[in-house]
Amino acid sequence: MATVNFSVPDEVKKEFDKVFGDQNKSSIIAELMRRALRERQIQIRRKRLFEQLNSSPRQRPYFTNAEVRRARTAAR
Repeated sequence: MATVNFSVPDEVKKEFDKVFGDQNKSSIIAELMRRALRERQIQIRRKRLFEQLNSSPRQRPYFTNAEVRRARTAAR
């Protein structure tokens, strides 16, 4: 297991100790780090997907008004 040192503002440390004083702080910090990692992975996946969707040419068929009218008439 690794040891990590962080510097945080005093007021954050005080609030953290107040809220989580009776719990294992290492496990709380580890869970927060896991959450941050999952959130970042989701952000990266979303960004890549968005880029893929925007970079691929959209191949929408184009129909003239006359073609649409003919198709509607034929479907009746």
